[in-house]
Amino acid sequence: MAFDGVVTRAVAHELAKLKGGRISRIHQPHESDLVFAIRAQGGNQKLLLSANPTYPRIHLTTEEFVNPTEAPMFCMLLRKHCEGGTIESVEQVGMERIIHIDVRSRDELGDVTHKRIIVEIMGKHSNIILIDVDKQMILDSAHHVSHGMSQHRQVLPGRAYISPPAQGKADPLQETQADFIARINWNEGKLDKQIVDRYSGVSPLLAKEIVFRAGLPTRESLWTAFSELFAEVKQNRYTPNTVITKEKAFFSVTPLTHLADGERTTFADVSDCLQHFFQDKAQRDVIKQKVHDLLRIVTLEKQKNEKKIEKLKQTLIDAQDAERFRLYGELITAHLHQLKRGDTVLTAVNWYDEAGGTIDIPLDPLLTPSENLQAYFKKYNKAKNSLQIVEEQIRLAEEEILYLDGLLVQLEHARMSEAEEIREELAEQGYVRKQKQRNARKKKDARPELEEYVSSDGTPILVGKNNKQNEYLTNKLAAANETWLHTKDIPGSHVVIRAREFSEQTLQEAAMLAAYFSKAREGSQVPVDYTLIRNVKKPNGAKPGFVIYEQQRTLYVTPDSKTIDRLKKQGGTKPAAAKP
Repeated sequence: MAFDGVVTRAVAHELAKLKGGRISRIHQPHESDLVFAIRAQGGNQKLLLSANPTYPRIHLTTEEFVNPTEAPMFCMLLRKHCEGGTIESVEQVGMERIIHIDVRSRDELGDVTHKRIIVEIMGKHSNIILIDVDKQMILDSAHHVSHGMSQHRQVLPGRAYISPPAQGKADPLQETQADFIARINWNEGKLDKQIVDRYSGVSPLLAKEIVFRAGLPTRESLWTAFSELFAEVKQNRYTPNTVITKEKAFFSVTPLTHLADGERTTFADVSDCLQHFFQDKAQRDVIKQKVHDLLRIVTLEKQKNEKKIEKLKQTLIDAQDAERFRLYGELITAHLHQLKRGDTVLTAVNWYDEAGGTIDIPLDPLLTPSENLQAYFKKYNKAKNSLQIVEEQIRLAEEEILYLDGLLVQLEHARMSEAEEIREELAEQGYVRKQKQRNARKKKDARPELEEYVSSDGTPILVGKNNKQNEYLTNKLAAANETWLHTKDIPGSHVVIRAREFSEQTLQEAAMLAAYFSKAREGSQVPVDYTLIRNVKKPNGAKPGFVIYEQQRTLYVTPDSKTIDRLKKQGGTKPAAAKP
């Protein structure tokens, strides 16, 4: 991928339509991301600004975001200075990956103020900075840069804004043939690298495309390829597209003809292209950060239970001595009349030895024969009772591991809202602290959002992505005569076919969903049980999401991501209505 100066120019050109638009709301769903709701040209637009170190970008979006309960300080400051303001301009700085959004608004006294939102797309150094235009002073930024981090340029509230260091490269839009030929050293080779080093806004991906278009490059053919490409850019004629090869995915606003073996998709505008390319990647990255602590907690709990089972099984082995103590007690009882205080050993015939062998039973010389007898039966009863306790503890620990395995699978597939629901569940189960929530009553009454798919013949299929959703789907939403599916003895999602009658293909596709959203996602011939909802019950006191069922049948499917995508495109994600 390459969010270079050319892509930045295309974005700035597209965002020019926001000029005159009014900023109605600002959210900060993640520390690196901002979303502006803008009323422009008679419609509502959402503008995403991201200083994510891995996926920095700026573009219009239709994506839905989960916002924190309390807005971060930077978001509050932006609301203070920019909400209700009018966008005066959206401009790129030269061919750099920097965009200035100028906003005119009024302060508390009603005076007109001018603020500038600066989006710097520079890899891990990306940033979003709010400055006072008149004073050229930084009000705040998404990421602070102290003197210890950079001696050349500090990004801190109250400091003067300093532009990133100039690279001294030529502007490709102003280049002449003579200057181009003079800049390229034909004896140096690596023509694509030279183009990147000498021209502003040109990424390695774009430079390789220029060299490829030149064929067997000569000075004239390389200039022709270069000038034709940038003539299109200068006239703001773009072809937003993505190319997915076996090794990597790419996006560009010019055709990438040098990637001959890739799967190509063309988009109507650059924002659609960028959202399509980044949405899943960025969302997974944000979710990964969000659930990192949850994954660590669940993994540690699982490891703790695994170690507990190891120790308990060793205790179980040690407790097998119970039968030996019982034998000792019985033999002492049979020979009690032969013993006296002070004896240290009883040699007796072992009743359970078919060969008639003898056994030596240690005796405590300080105890009477009767007391030795009582001591062995006491050890026997203690060992026997511990066997029952240990076996129960092993069973509980194994159930706990099964529950935690299910959470790990759910976290792997979770969207942001689903990760929040899993965290709530962990808090309810005592694994993490409960977070204080504003509007707690409203949240308590909210129904989980279930992911809906549609089978090839149009039958709706609902999938629970975590235990809260599973319980709501199975125990409250689904009707008694609807069909329920789950992977056999494998942690995974609850799936419900929302119809009394359906085709065999629908059943196969629902089973594939159950297998795909399970621990066996990468497997083949995954066993999936199915039965009617009326046959599914949650035992009293069971962990969230745990059910027992009967009268099930089993079929075997191999998960296929393309089929899942097709079923998802036919369906959607929305809150499901409870049954009457």
